Amino acid sequence: MMIPILVTAAVSYLLGCCNSALIISKYILRDDVRGHGSGNAGLTNFYRTFGKKMVIWVILGDLLKAIVSCLLGGWLIGPALGGAAADIALGKLVGGVFAMLGHSFPAMFGFKGGKGVLCGAGVILCMDWRVSAVCLGVFAVLVALTRWVSLGSMVAAALFPVTCWFVWHSAPVTVLAVVTGLLIVVRHKDNAKRIAHGEENKFELKKE
Repeated sequence: MMIPILVTAAVSYLLGCCNSALIISKYILRDDVRGHGSGNAGLTNFYRTFGKKMVIWVILGDLLKAIVSCLLGGWLIGPALGGAAADIALGKLVGGVFAMLGHSFPAMFGFKGGKGVLCGAGVILCMDWRVSAVCLGVFAVLVALTRWVSLGSMVAAALFPVTCWFVWHSAPVTVLAVVTGLLIVVRHKDNAKRIAHGEENKFELKKE
């Protein structure tokens, strides 16, 4: 049992460390995104700093590493636990959590990464379609209404364990879903303070 977990954790963390915004800004654009704006190595700051150019690669890179990590966990850990739907979901979440840890705290980039929103979206997409529909649907509606990406991210993250409980009724799955949500919410604590004071930056499409 430990071998599938350790392999999933190690591979997923390393995949998570491949932060697309950091890699593209540092090694292709030759300008570290962390030196601009909020200092965050995520999609929103990348977009505000560099515009539309190469944004699609940031999105695809961060989504895919989370999806691959989840699929790996489901494939290795799920059958080892028994192969039930909840077992596979738990395996996916193990991969997803370690991918998010790698994204937020990448060893090769001084443990200074992004806030895990895109990576978290990749995890949500790998779960049951009902979980994806609720969490990503609420995220889209809130961002469209408020233009606060951070607010949509935090609410979607908070809803994630709730929806997982209703789908699987599994305590282990729900606990890991809580960890997944907290990884996003805690990283957005400063955004939450700015929202409370009406000082949070609103997302705007750049004209190029």
